Amino acid sequence: MTFRLKENKPKRILIANRGEIATRVARACRELGHTAVGFYTDNEPNAAHLTFCDEWVHLEGHTNAETYLNIEKIVAIAKEENIDGVHPGYGFLSENTNFARRLEEEKIVFIGPHYKAIEQLGDKATSKQIAKKAGVPTVPGSTGAVPTIEEALKISKEIGYPVLLKAVAGGGGRGMRVCLNDDDVKKNFEAVQRESKSSFGNEDLLVEKFILNPHHIEVQILADKKGNTFHFFERECSVQRRHQKIIEEAPSPFIGEDEELRQNVCQTAVKLSQAVNYDSAGTVEFIMGEDKEFYFLEMNTRIQVEHPITEEITGIDLIVCMIQAAFEEDLQIPSQEWIGRTGHAIECRICAEDPITMLPAPGEVTGFETNFPQGIRFDHCLYRGLEVTPDFDPMVGKLIAKGQVRDVAIRKMRSALDALYIEGLKNNIPLHKVIMDEESFKNGNYDTNYIKNVAPQEKIDTKVDYKNVYRKLAAAEARILGM
Repeated sequence: MTFRLKENKPKRILIANRGEIATRVARACRELGHTAVGFYTDNEPNAAHLTFCDEWVHLEGHTNAETYLNIEKIVAIAKEENIDGVHPGYGFLSENTNFARRLEEEKIVFIGPHYKAIEQLGDKATSKQIAKKAGVPTVPGSTGAVPTIEEALKISKEIGYPVLLKAVAGGGGRGMRVCLNDDDVKKNFEAVQRESKSSFGNEDLLVEKFILNPHHIEVQILADKKGNTFHFFERECSVQRRHQKIIEEAPSPFIGEDEELRQNVCQTAVKLSQAVNYDSAGTVEFIMGEDKEFYFLEMNTRIQVEHPITEEITGIDLIVCMIQAAFEEDLQIPSQEWIGRTGHAIECRICAEDPITMLPAPGEVTGFETNFPQGIRFDHCLYRGLEVTPDFDPMVGKLIAKGQVRDVAIRKMRSALDALYIEGLKNNIPLHKVIMDEESFKNGNYDTNYIKNVAPQEKIDTKVDYKNVYRKLAAAEARILGM
């Protein structure tokens, strides 16, 4: 379905981000009749998202600290350009309490939750306490930051090994260590503190029970400023490398046909959101054991990378809804029961990285070709000449396939991966192909240890299919020449 404004005044919306999410937000602004204002920086004067914006503003600087992380510079530009609202996308300042507060002080709408919710849920220790108070199950472990090795050892013995040492302010798999015994705790405690301090400016850590063979299940929620909170079902995000997602799907094959469990998880996410008067799009993340008992992990107070698969199964544009909620408009969702789901959707993150080592591989895109089957969506920032540098996340696109059932979605995804060719940039498309063909994944029989246990990266064929490469290059050349 498509939502449109009725008699609401068009707004000027600044997109404080880059890449595919900036493009995604610009498209939503245009649909609603708003003016999308995009940034270009000194090192990205021709960024792909600018094509979809109505206006462009120079964000002076070369580094992230000078540009997308510079709160005062962005706020000053927003004031100068008479901006009504700022959409932060994901990453950068999307979950920065100070940024949301500064915009509010300047009477500019932050297209996300109110800053108090970001503050409460952004700290893992605080969010865990909020969850407990709201009656949301949490992983057994410390209720707050653990200051000493001695206390960490005491808690570990109480809850039983294995345990996880985890940075309070962490994310993206950094600041985490699994410990199997006392010696591991002693060895890793200060290492996690150092990594946490270096990555997040905060050395506080938690001690939690480590769930064996877990599934990473998350629930998409959306709330408005009128007290309404809705869920949009769950996503399975268990295919990960270094605790970072690379494949997501909705609905979860692990939950399967267990509708009672599905509703329990989703309503629990709503309960947590309501506990902090949440008023935007957000994602509540859970860890689910083999016994299907689930525990609250954290809440991401922003739009997620993997939001497209939820849009595909529900037919609802989450970015449009975020904008409407921010400006206190009607979401046009009469009730939770009105939100339905159909089919199955899978997302593969296309990253500039070595498909075997899965380490970032910066480079320049010298060619780009697609020939997708029906039912494929590709959100990306690719263009010939794009330089992927270590300054940014290596993800350059998200390939999304939808089918009436999971088997069809996998089949479409496998075909789409064959139809996507990126020249000049080492990428993880070969890894995705192996996973789509691998039996345990096809059967939905996997957890967060999938990469480690199945090792699909070791099954990648390193031989280049030159016939296929030349065929795609010839097709691209023919189009350029108008043949």
